[in-house]
Amino acid sequence: MNQYKDTKMEILLKDDGTKGFAMSRENNKRVGMMTYSIAGKNLIIIDHTDVDPEFNGKGVGKQMLYKIVEMAREKNIKIVPLCPFAASIFRKSDDIRDVLK
Repeated sequence: MNQYKDTKMEILLKDDGTKGFAMSRENNKRVGMMTYSIAGKNLIIIDHTDVDPEFNGKGVGKQMLYKIVEMAREKNIKIVPLCPFAASIFRKSDDIRDVLK
């Protein structure tokens, strides 16, 4: 688990071998989720991002994406961002393109 200093946000990562997610929580309340499918040993596909409307514009989605990117780097896997939100962050952020498929 990684907590971000600028917020009380906590980002959890979980997977079951075929699907996974990053979940963002603040004060034990779920405020966002980014889901992905595991498409092989070296590839995941981010397919959906959902953020509580109260937290829109506060970087929740980006924090979840960066947590997944961190995991991808550790496992040496690539990411296909089918989710429009994740795809837009990859387009804007040079610092994470190393994991882009």
